[in-house]
Amino acid sequence: MSIVDRLAAARGELPADLVLRNANLVNVISGEIYRTDIVIHDRHVVALGAGYEGQDELDLAGKYVTPGLIDAHVHIESSLVTPPEFARAVLPHGVTTVVTDPHEIANVLGLEGMRYMLERAKNGLLNMFVMASSCVPATDMETSGARLEAEDLAQLLDHPWVLGLAELMNYPGVAFGDEGMLDKISLFSHRVLDGHAPDMTGAMLNAYVTAGVQSEHECTTVAEALEKLRLGLTIFIREGTTTRNLKPLLPLITPENHGAICFCTDDRIPADLIDHGSIDYMIRVAIAEGVDPLMAIRMGSYNTARHFGLEKYGAVAPGKYADLLIVRNLQNFVPAQVYRGGVLVAQDGAMRVEPPPPRRINLRGTINVATSSLDFKVPAAGERIRVIGTVRDQVVTEHLVEPACIVGGCVESDVERDILKFAMVERHQASGNIGLGFIKGFGLQRGAIAGTVAHDHHNLAVIGVDDNSMRTAVLAIVEMRGGLVLANGDQVLARLPLPVAGLLSDAPIEVVRQDYDRMIAAAQAMGNRMSDPFMVMSFMGLEVIPKLKLTDLGLVDVDEFRLVSLFV
Repeated sequence: MSIVDRLAAARGELPADLVLRNANLVNVISGEIYRTDIVIHDRHVVALGAGYEGQDELDLAGKYVTPGLIDAHVHIESSLVTPPEFARAVLPHGVTTVVTDPHEIANVLGLEGMRYMLERAKNGLLNMFVMASSCVPATDMETSGARLEAEDLAQLLDHPWVLGLAELMNYPGVAFGDEGMLDKISLFSHRVLDGHAPDMTGAMLNAYVTAGVQSEHECTTVAEALEKLRLGLTIFIREGTTTRNLKPLLPLITPENHGAICFCTDDRIPADLIDHGSIDYMIRVAIAEGVDPLMAIRMGSYNTARHFGLEKYGAVAPGKYADLLIVRNLQNFVPAQVYRGGVLVAQDGAMRVEPPPPRRINLRGTINVATSSLDFKVPAAGERIRVIGTVRDQVVTEHLVEPACIVGGCVESDVERDILKFAMVERHQASGNIGLGFIKGFGLQRGAIAGTVAHDHHNLAVIGVDDNSMRTAVLAIVEMRGGLVLANGDQVLARLPLPVAGLLSDAPIEVVRQDYDRMIAAAQAMGNRMSDPFMVMSFMGLEVIPKLKLTDLGLVDVDEFRLVSLFV
């Protein structure tokens, strides 16, 4: 088929592939909801209105039709599965397009990892657009598996599925005019530039926006979001597994400003994706909290398409791709049917078609740990230590100073005060680097948890009550070439292999979900009080999120943006 056929169908001279009759169209362009027929031909909407014939016709009897939903910012790797399996999770929830930053796998494998994600998404059921990862590594205060400079990212400029430059996490570097960051910004100056500036304010924020940044997804308060919105940033309201910012930010939304607001998930685990959904969940919550349904749907579709220049996405109108949802009730926004390119891909929460079988892609091994040098002893060099304080439902942390628990001349975990030993083991170059610190709020009464998912460097993180359990967990991960482990003493209690870069499973998402749920249950049986301790642990090494974090090079005071001693 061709544009000639679509034009003939639009003129009514050729029967269309599909006509949806008697739809209540949620027109996110005009801001109306009204009864009409929707005419689809050759993957596109070609007409709205009566008088058309279709080879297939479906009477919707007043059901609502909305655009397919678009996630403005997501790291697919956080689902622990490959893009085809991620698509199987989100399509039944009405997400037909995602804008992803694959900087998790890029920090492990560089361009090889980004190309792996693009190849896995090729010819798939989900529209997957990519933002070129801007901070690999995030800073020089970590060891990652790759380094991407402007000349490396230049290879992605002409890729049809690459939209721009992903979140500029080195926000002090951008504001102070770091040469490497400015080179990347200049390279993508004609494209979309995504931001990442938690707690940034005042003059520094002005400098950051002046550099050309266009969006922000790290806001946690209305005051923070409003300051950034006033400076011209598009605000991506985020609702991830750990970062739950939707309800706190809903008061920001008004009829006057909602056109500059989009929805994103950032990081969501399999259980959340399968049980609760993605952008559809955000729309349901927003409507339940009093946001006008049309505004909520706009923020989950049309606004995002306009922000990224996706002219053929985000609305149901002639010339747009026929990515659309059929919804029985806008007050309880649950997609009954999901169409992508005019093809019914999901119905009543289940897939109707399966993704094509992926071709084999061989990736190099990424677990290179100097196991002979594993040593978690912390000789006491003072009586007070810096401690990472976890914050419920957030990835920001507190910078605490606590009395050290000293036993036999070494600092140990203090279960009574819920202060546990935390180590970050370098796993890319077998350098032997181990950052050592302590963390408060994990609640483990015994044993250790460990994993190779540790944003953004993805070294091997391990938190434990005793050194033996920590060592057992690390060795188990090395043996299975990446993944998540829970150990107690010499015994491995649970494990989830992640053989693809130490980040992704090649199993179906339903299997990964079951295994992951067992991991969380095992951790909670050992005293952990969090809904997802592995996701929380994965962010405790991200040194571009305030206030205190741990990398393989040591503790990072994020506010000061420098490495600091454990001892005060």
